Amino acid sequence: MRRILKVRLLGCAIVVFCFAVALPAQQSPPTRYRVSLANKQEHMVRVQISLGHGKSERELQLPVWNALYQVRDFSQFVDHVKATDLQGHAMNVKKIDKSRWAVGNAEKGAIIQYDIYCDLQGPYGAQLNEHHAFFNLAEVLMYSVDAKNNAVQIEFTDLNPKWTIASPLLNCEKKFYCADTYDQMVDSPVEIGSFSEKNFEEGGARYRVIVDADQDDYRMSELAEKLRAIVHAGVEWMNDRPYATYMFIYHFPRQPSDGGMEHAYGTAIDVSASLLKSNPEWFDAVSAHEFFHLWNVKRIRPSSLEPVDYTKENYTRALWFSEGVTSTVQGYILLHSGLLSERRYLALLGEQITNLQTREGHRDQSAEESSLDAWLEKYAYYREPNRSISYYNKGELLGVLLDLKIRNATGGKASLRELFRWLNETYAKKSKFFDDSAGVLHAAETVCQCEMRELFRRYVAGTDEIPWDDFFSTVGLKVDAETTQTADVGFAMQRMFGGSIQVTQVSPLGGAASSGLLIGDEILTLNERPAVGNPQELLTNLRPGDSVRLVVRRGSAELKMNFKCGAQNNIEYHLGDVPNLSPQQKARRAEWLGIQTRGVKAN
Repeated sequence: MRRILKVRLLGCAIVVFCFAVALPAQQSPPTRYRVSLANKQEHMVRVQISLGHGKSERELQLPVWNALYQVRDFSQFVDHVKATDLQGHAMNVKKIDKSRWAVGNAEKGAIIQYDIYCDLQGPYGAQLNEHHAFFNLAEVLMYSVDAKNNAVQIEFTDLNPKWTIASPLLNCEKKFYCADTYDQMVDSPVEIGSFSEKNFEEGGARYRVIVDADQDDYRMSELAEKLRAIVHAGVEWMNDRPYATYMFIYHFPRQPSDGGMEHAYGTAIDVSASLLKSNPEWFDAVSAHEFFHLWNVKRIRPSSLEPVDYTKENYTRALWFSEGVTSTVQGYILLHSGLLSERRYLALLGEQITNLQTREGHRDQSAEESSLDAWLEKYAYYREPNRSISYYNKGELLGVLLDLKIRNATGGKASLRELFRWLNETYAKKSKFFDDSAGVLHAAETVCQCEMRELFRRYVAGTDEIPWDDFFSTVGLKVDAETTQTADVGFAMQRMFGGSIQVTQVSPLGGAASSGLLIGDEILTLNERPAVGNPQELLTNLRPGDSVRLVVRRGSAELKMNFKCGAQNNIEYHLGDVPNLSPQQKARRAEWLGIQTRGVKAN
C-alpha cells in the first residue's frame, strides 16, 4: 500500500444469508454470497451467502482489519444478526466476542443474516452510495471459520441499470464471480458504477484501466500511456509476469484523498482531482508502487504475514522491505519507463534522506521496530517526528544502500534486481515465504557472495547513523547538508487516513496559537490553496514574515484564521557530484540508474 490515510467512517449495511449446495460428501461445498445494492441512499447492502453442510456449531467471523495495518473493527457497524435453517425456521445466534458469532445445529447448512453500516471511502474502504459501490470485501463479509478455505461464489444484485461491475475476480457462472478461497475473494476489490474503462495489451498481457471520476479531471489516453510504460518496465525488471490480466481501479475525487492498495491481480488507487492536476508525478509514483507490490508482498512475502489472521494484528519486522524497498523499486521503474529524470530522481532521494535525518525518532527507532509498530500509525502522537520513523522512508533508503553495496561487491554483475529475482524463484514461485529480515539478509548475501550481516545489524535492526557517502561515492555522489532559514508557521500538520490534513501540534508562542488554531483542526485551505497531498508542499513558497490565511474545520464549523510566519533554521540534504568525478563512477551511476526513454516525457 502507498501513503497513510485516515478514512472517515460513514456507513454501509449488509445482510448475509447462507444456503446449502448439494455436492458429493467428500467435497466441501462452496460458500455463496448474494450482495444486494438496493438501498443505496442509506448505504445499506444486503448479502446472501450459501453456507453448506459442515460442523454442527458454525462460528462466523467478520475481520477486525483489512487493507491497512490497523485494527478498525468493522463489526462496530453490524446489527441484527439472525439465522434460520434451510426450511426457514429460526435458529439461535450467540455472540462470542466483538466480531464473532456462533450458530448451533447448523450441520446441514443455515441462513445467516446481518446488517452492517458502511461508507468507507476507497481505496481502503467499502462504500455504497447513489454514485457507485466500491468494496474491499473483507470489511463487509463474515466467513464461516470451518469453511474459510472452501471455494466461494458471489453475486451482486439490484444494481442501477446503468451500472456495470469491474473486479479481478473471475466471472465464472452466470452472474457469479468465483474464487478458490475467502482469502482470494477478499483480495479482489470490486468497483460498481458508471465508470470509464480503457484496455490495452502489453507484452502478452491484458490491462484494464477503470476510472471513477469526472471526465473533465483526467485524460484516459494519457493515463494509459503512462501505465503501459510502467508495466513494461516492471515486468522487464523482474523478468516475470505472473498474470494474464491485471486491473487498475482509480478514483479521482474532488475532496481530499490519496493512497493505493495492492491486490494479487490488481490495485485500487485514489488521487484527488486537484492533486492529479497540480502534481501528476503522484499518479506515476503510486501506480508504479502498487504495481510492483504484485511481486513484493503479494508473492514475495514474509512468513510473519502468513497465514493472514483476521482476528488480530499480524506483526512483522519486514515492512521496511515489503513496503519500503517497494518504494525503491518504484523509483527504478519510473526511471526505466522514462517517466522520471535522473535529476528529479536524485532530488527526490535527497528529500527522503532529509525526511529521515530530520526526524529525531531515527535515533531511537529502527526500521524493524517501525515495521512492528505499524499498528500504531492511526495515532497522531505516534507519528510525531520525535517519536517514530516511517518504514516506507527508511526502507526505501535501505533498498538503495543494498543495491549499491551489491553492485560494488560484484563489480556490477548483480544488483537489487537480482536479489528480487532470486527471492521470486526461491520463494514466490514455490509458494514459500521468506524469514523476514533474516530471509532478506540471506538472499542478499547469496546474490552478492559478500558479507551483509553488519549492514543489517547497524541499519536495519539498529539505529546507527548511516554513512551516506560510503555508499554513494561508488556512483560518484556525495550527500551535502545545507542549513537554510525558512518560514515557521507555528504548527505541525499531517496527512490523515482519507487524505485530510490535520493539525497535530501548535507552538504556544507562535501566531498560529494566537489566532486560535488547535490540535485536531482539519486544514481545508492554506493561502487559498486546497489542503491535499503532501502537507509540506503547502509551505513551499512561504517566507519568514509572510501572511498565512487558513480555513479550518472544527467539528461542523469552518473557521478563518490569519497570522504571520516566524523564522526557523532547517537542514536539507542534497545529492551532488563528488569532486573529480571519474569516468568509472559515471559509468557505475549510469548502470545503477539505467534510464531508458520510452517516448514519455520525463519530469
